[in-house]
Amino acid sequence: MKVTDGPDEPPAVEPPPVPLLNRAAAELVGTAALVAVVVGSGIQATELTTDVGLQLLANSLATVFGLGVLILLLGPVSGAHFNPVVTLAEWWTGRKDPKGLGPREVAAYVPAQIAGAIGGAVLADAMFGEQLVKWSTHDRSAGHLLLGEVVATAGLILLIFGLAKTEQLRFAPVAVASYIGAAYWFTSSTSFANPAVSIGRAFTDTFAGIAPGSLPGFIGMQLIGGIVGLALVALLFTHRRTPSAGTK
Repeated sequence: MKVTDGPDEPPAVEPPPVPLLNRAAAELVGTAALVAVVVGSGIQATELTTDVGLQLLANSLATVFGLGVLILLLGPVSGAHFNPVVTLAEWWTGRKDPKGLGPREVAAYVPAQIAGAIGGAVLADAMFGEQLVKWSTHDRSAGHLLLGEVVATAGLILLIFGLAKTEQLRFAPVAVASYIGAAYWFTSSTSFANPAVSIGRAFTDTFAGIAPGSLPGFIGMQLIGGIVGLALVALLFTHRRTPSAGTK
């Protein structure tokens, strides 16, 4: 590889944009894999031990490692949202940027995420010999659990967009996975923080499931948490300004 120095060095060539079909496919596959990890590790944990604490520990550790790998692998393709709240927040914050996520991308990402989540739950059930589709009976409608979802989702959005504001998104695989692992334990809801994943988990009556009747409350609180997270980003990082072309 030839290395050049000085003012005659040619400018870096910007790589071509990833086609929307590839990006939507990455969101579908990534969300499916994430839900398969969450649901599958939950089933495995309940088969290995009756200790609920150990079950949650196994479930959270598998999710941390799985999510980190998926963000590292698919981040360069689609941004590795795997989450409609992240997608909507990305659209909102970049709506004035011609290169930002537009309505067309949102309309492709969100259905892909939901379809992937449902497919991931069905796949996990199939791998463990469970009934492929069985609505969860795990009620999660209590008020303190809904508050936990607001906190979990707000923290996730604050982390992701705070990293972007401080130009540290290269740490997202480790940082986001670590946050979700911690939020499993410090939030009362065990940190779903994701409408698509919540929908997928309603399709399995296993450790990680959520009753369909609990979905409206969870999804509503996740959307509120997303708004709170963006408000915190605006509050904490308004001093961050993109330098102009002539600024050193």
